[in-house]
Amino acid sequence: MQKLNIILPAHNEYGNINPIYNEIVVALSSCKYDYEILFVDDGSTDNSWECIRILCKKHSTTQGIRFARNFGKSQALHAGFAQAKGNVVMT
Repeated sequence: MQKLNIILPAHNEYGNINPIYNEIVVALSSCKYDYEILFVDDGSTDNSWECIRILCKKHSTTQGIRFARNFGKSQALHAGFAQAKGNVVMT
């Protein structure tokens, strides 16, 4: 079976993390893929990392990477690609 990785860079996205997570899970519930959702916190100064950390604790299909400061979307995607172990990677 193929594994799908979804990489989501986030910078100060506290209010959007749970809604996008829920939408992705609903969309993938009918697929036959194993999947992993990988959030990359790009140096957020809000509670984005706390939200990501809670999702990771609750769901084994979710992982998080945290940058100490903002490096930009390109570096966040690069870190996600380096961490991804799936056959298919989406951003």
